[in-house]
Amino acid sequence: MAVDRLIVMANQIGSFFVTQPRANAPEAIANHLRKFWDPRMRNEIQAYEQNGGAGLDPSVREAVRLLATPPGK
Repeated sequence: MAVDRLIVMANQIGSFFVTQPRANAPEAIANHLRKFWDPRMRNEIQAYEQNGGAGLDPSVREAVRLLATPPGK
């Protein structure tokens, strides 16, 4: 999948969780990505973030970094 499309999708997910009361947005975003994104998509967005992550919203960037950490840690 094109990284531009992944950026749009990740930011849309981020927009949803940022508006949720009492949600830890980065953790909620990371959990969503773990559950619903194919491992290839997660790997691609992680590589993109590690190379600067231009265009990713701040909470999404943090969430992508959390993907490297097992949930709940």
